[in-house]
Amino acid sequence: MSGAADAEAERKTLALPSILTPVQFPGRHLPKPTPANLRRFAETPVVRRAINVIKDRIAAMDWQVRVRRGAKADEVAFAKKKLRALRLMLEEPNAVDSFRTLMEQAIEDALTGGFGAIEMEPTGDEDRPAMLWAVDGASIRINGRWDGQAETPRYAQAMPGQLESSAVELLDSQLMYIRMNPRTFTPFGLGPLEVAFETVNQFLSAHRFAGKLAANAVAQYALWLNEATPAQHDRLIRWWQDEIEGTGRVPLISTEQKPEVLRFAQGTDADLRLAWQEFLIRMIANAFGLPPLMLGLEADVNQSTASEMADEAFRGAISPLATLLAGHITRDLFGKCIGWHEFEFVFNELNARDEQTELAVQVQLLQAGVLTVNEVRAMRGLGPLGSDGSVQLAGEAR
Repeated sequence: MSGAADAEAERKTLALPSILTPVQFPGRHLPKPTPANLRRFAETPVVRRAINVIKDRIAAMDWQVRVRRGAKADEVAFAKKKLRALRLMLEEPNAVDSFRTLMEQAIEDALTGGFGAIEMEPTGDEDRPAMLWAVDGASIRINGRWDGQAETPRYAQAMPGQLESSAVELLDSQLMYIRMNPRTFTPFGLGPLEVAFETVNQFLSAHRFAGKLAANAVAQYALWLNEATPAQHDRLIRWWQDEIEGTGRVPLISTEQKPEVLRFAQGTDADLRLAWQEFLIRMIANAFGLPPLMLGLEADVNQSTASEMADEAFRGAISPLATLLAGHITRDLFGKCIGWHEFEFVFNELNARDEQTELAVQVQLLQAGVLTVNEVRAMRGLGPLGSDGSVQLAGEAR
C-alpha cells in the first residue's frame, strides 16, 4: 500500500533553483569550493582549539545502540544478535579505524567545510553487516539533479582535475554526507570555519603584523645633540656602542646644551593591536558557537560564570552536532545501508552534562514512579533486568 503511494507521489517543485541559474556547471555533479584554504586555516592555533573542543568531546562520549523508540524489543526478530552486530560494526568499522578515529575524521571535515563524509558498504554478513571508511569530504561532488530514487547516484568522488566521466559514483545508501546548516539554495552544508573564514584571515594578518613588530623591535627614541660636530657625533656613537649599550651602566653626557630625547612612538602593547586580535578571537568563537572562554579569553571569568559558559558550549556547539551525527548513523547507516530500521544510535550524555544532576533527576523520577528501573538503566546505556534480577541484554553501550 505504501509502495503504491510512493510511486504515485511526484515532486513538482525544483529542488535547487538558484544553483542552476545563473551559474551553470558542466555535468550534474557540483564541487565544493575553497577546501584548501579552509583546511589551511584549520591548522592555526585558535581555530584548532575551537575544532578540538567540539570534536574531542563528541568522539569521547558514551553511546549505545538500542531498539528504536516506538518498537518493542520482544517484537524485533533477533534483536540481541543484531544489537551485538551493530555494536561490533561501529567499534571496528574497518581494518584500521576505531569508532573514535572514524568519527573524528568526519567531524573534522564537518566543522571545517560542512562536508563530513563516510562511505558505507554492506557486507551481507549478519555478524558485521557493513564496513565504514572516512572519505575526504572536499572530494565529494553532489548531484544537483538527483531525483530521490535509490538506484540513481547522488554523490561522486572526483580528484582535482579529474573528468566527471571517470569519477566514482555513489548511491545515497553508500555515503553518509554530514551537512551542517543545510539550506534550500545549495546542496552543500555550511561549516563554522566557512562562516569565520574572513575573520580568521584578518586574525592571521594582525597576528603576523604583531609578531614582526615584536621580533624586529628597535628603540623608539633618539638623542639629539644640537651643536655636535661630525667628529663628536661619531665619537659619541662609538662610545655608546662600546661602553654603554648592553652593559646596564648609567651613561654620563657632558655638553654645553642639554641633549633632547626624541620619541618616535609609544612602544606599548597598543602597537601590537592586541584588543583587535581579542575581538577577532571572539568572532571566531561566535562562529563555532563557543564562549570566548573556550578559546583562551579568560578576562572577567569567575567560577560561576565559567560553569555557565561550559554549559552554553555544550548546548550550543556540542549537543547539536552530536544529535546530527547520531541521526545520520540511524537513518543512513542502519536504515538506508543495512535496512534495519528498527534500531537507533544515541549518545548517552546529551540530556544532561553534569553527572550528579542527571543522577539526582533519575532517582527522583524513579521514586515518584514516573520511570521504571529498566527505563533508567536504558538511559544509562545498561541492559534491562530480568524477573530474577539478571541482566537480559547487556553490552549495547560502549
